[in-house]
Amino acid sequence: MTWEWFWPEGFYALAMIACFAFGAFALKLPIAVAMSASAVVGALLAGFGIPVRHLVEGMFGYLDTILIIACAMIFMKTVQDIGLTEAVASWGIRKFRRQPLLLSIGVMFLIMLPGMLTGSSTAACLTTGALVAPILLKLGVPKAQTGSAIALGAIYGMIAPPVDIPVMIIGGGIDMPYVGFALPLLFATVPLALLVALIFIYPWLRRRGAVDEAGLEAELARMERAPLTFRLFLPFAALIVLMGGEQLFPELFPSLGMPLQFLIASACAIFSGQKWNPLDSAVRAMNDALPVLGILMGVGMFVQVMTLNGVRGFVSVSALDIPPWLLYVSIGVSIPLFGAISSFGAASVLGVPFILALLDRDQILVGTALALIAGLGDLMPPTALAGIFAAQVVEEKNYFRILVKCVVPAIVTVLWGVAIIAWSGKLAPFLTR
Repeated sequence: MTWEWFWPEGFYALAMIACFAFGAFALKLPIAVAMSASAVVGALLAGFGIPVRHLVEGMFGYLDTILIIACAMIFMKTVQDIGLTEAVASWGIRKFRRQPLLLSIGVMFLIMLPGMLTGSSTAACLTTGALVAPILLKLGVPKAQTGSAIALGAIYGMIAPPVDIPVMIIGGGIDMPYVGFALPLLFATVPLALLVALIFIYPWLRRRGAVDEAGLEAELARMERAPLTFRLFLPFAALIVLMGGEQLFPELFPSLGMPLQFLIASACAIFSGQKWNPLDSAVRAMNDALPVLGILMGVGMFVQVMTLNGVRGFVSVSALDIPPWLLYVSIGVSIPLFGAISSFGAASVLGVPFILALLDRDQILVGTALALIAGLGDLMPPTALAGIFAAQVVEEKNYFRILVKCVVPAIVTVLWGVAIIAWSGKLAPFLTR
């Protein structure tokens, strides 16, 4: 630790982090409440009292992101309630039951899908993660491996396109539009997702010996409550048309924004031929999304106060002063560790200074890599959202058993992200325009 950390801004930063850790670990406060309390402590120490205006302004700092997650959760709950996700999962398992490699890849994509649409690893764990967990267990995959595959798949889905919240946050910090990220994000996440599928799912599906055939058949029969028809795919078809049309034919498709696109696609479920209660789906979606939305509000207050008392500027200047040989190490270590507060907070507080320190590199690829590394924050205790919810859906009481299995893939993820930054100049002609 250098003497700069005993300057006022460094002291404020350490005090805010200590306050958050005390609230989250010792007092067992919800993460959003602990972050809000640490923001108040940071303002008090700097002599600003309780700056209500700044706290409220910070609370709504990520309003766009909050609306996207909320509406995307409504969409995912809708397609879940009409039986689409279950019908697709059941069809895929029956179709590729004797092809374990394809089945492993298909299951991993299914886990990632809600994260890709919502930008939230929690959404992936609680929807398709909860859907495939009992199936994988009945296919003979152990709890720890099943939970690890769900946690990592949820994180890679959160970073994959079309919705990547950490990239949006980093881009917003340097006025970089969320354009041209689709191919880089796929390049960053798909190889890792395939690796996880091959490590945690494929070896067990290949054995076939420990399969609970009767339980598996009963589970698949339960999931086939809705016939797999084209009408059932109407919500997804509408979403693809709305999102794809806006990107490919902007002169023909108005820019509705992601929240409205998700809501319109959800409304198309009326024509799916299945009965469901839209109000009940929306209420349950909001209940599932509230922990994530609360964290975003807490992150907003935390970052707003860090800007007010000078901590954010201090962190930015410190990042710019890091020697080049130490910069990659700092990225690989500090961003995931700060993700213990929040992966979104890590993207905002550290992602922006690091991308400014790497202005000589391709900004799209650097932003992609930083977002990928920031996503690992969802594996860092005490928050560890992906690890906790993955353990919950596989009924594993000790979520650290899930986290231990994720250590090696997490290290590979960091190395992959750092490599993308280091080779961004050579990769840019192929991945960006």
